[in-house]
Amino acid sequence: MQLDIETNQELEILEQELEILEQEQQHQVAFLHQPYLGETDITTDREIISDDGDDKNSPLQKNIWNQEMAAIYLLEQGTSIYKDHLRFIIHVSEKQKLEIPIREVEQIMIFGNIQLSTPVINACLKEKIGVLFLNQLGQYHGHLASEESTNIDNHLTQMRRRDDNYFQFQVSRAIVYGKLTNSKQLLMRFNRKRKIAAVDQAIYGISKDIESLELVDNLDSLRGYEGITAARYFPAFGQLITNPNFQFSVRNRQPPTDPINSLLSFGYTLLLNNVMSFIVAEGLSPYIGNFHYGERQKSYLAFDLMEEFRSVIVDSLVLKIINNSVFKPQDFDILDSTGGVYLNQSARRIFLQKFEARMNEETSHPDLQSQVTYRHAIQLQVRRYKRCLLSGIPYTAFLRPV
Repeated sequence: MQLDIETNQELEILEQELEILEQEQQHQVAFLHQPYLGETDITTDREIISDDGDDKNSPLQKNIWNQEMAAIYLLEQGTSIYKDHLRFIIHVSEKQKLEIPIREVEQIMIFGNIQLSTPVINACLKEKIGVLFLNQLGQYHGHLASEESTNIDNHLTQMRRRDDNYFQFQVSRAIVYGKLTNSKQLLMRFNRKRKIAAVDQAIYGISKDIESLELVDNLDSLRGYEGITAARYFPAFGQLITNPNFQFSVRNRQPPTDPINSLLSFGYTLLLNNVMSFIVAEGLSPYIGNFHYGERQKSYLAFDLMEEFRSVIVDSLVLKIINNSVFKPQDFDILDSTGGVYLNQSARRIFLQKFEARMNEETSHPDLQSQVTYRHAIQLQVRRYKRCLLSGIPYTAFLRPV
């Protein structure tokens, strides 16, 4: 067993913020393939989430269930998990226990102070269930990896490819092409009826940036075009927000200083962790990337492979959530120590529900004739990269169907 530790590049949050949030009562959200209707109420988002006082007095863990979901998010501090035959038992003091068939679980995300028994850890290693450890804000700390998931030959190939400029450039150009194309498609889709001139102008500029990628011959220029496109994209993204209670004009993080940036940062963190779990499952190192780089050890390959999914999964979700008035300004807390803005505990659970629902929406992928979920599409893209790495088959990005 190996526990890899790193700091998330996107969300380096000051320790003071974590200490403040750890004083709050957090909640747990579990998503499985099959619904257990006897243990929860399936109602509207606002009916599912009660206020803090009701949560504390309820005999049930306040979970959100949905079919086709295979990830468990554990947020309620003090939660413990143990194994009983072929089931995981999730226990919170003075609340009804939840029994989950192990075969239904593909991934567990641990937020903060959650206890896993040794049999649970052994079962996850045996069944290749991804377990990721994060702080309560979603900042990645490490993951559980079995001996089988650490493929030395693959890692050595990754190291050799890191010195292969041609390989790195070809993969990076495909990634940037995918990111720019999907970003453009999002703007086009949401602006189809609104016909906002500033958005149309951004779409035109991004189209020119995409055309220019054919003339680029080095990584630095690729990174330059990615930056130029981001400068066009995010202001246009803000123009597509129709909810008068929220505004957005510029992307910021460390910490996020407004609700939209807060949602984007949290969504990107969840996406990154999903990509990372598939990378580890394929026996690849998440730390050896191509487009992203730096002196500190970070999950550069996960950052690479999430790029083409940012607008497809997170950005579109945030726009829909805000424009449909799922959240109100009072669903966000401001930390006095830094001015950072974060979802409060109840709203965070709603966002997790929406994120999982988005991950399980179906789309098409050229590698399969049948429809696949976005979660499966991420897995297929990781496998595409693995084939490129080991067999030299050119990597092609995921493009959201028009």
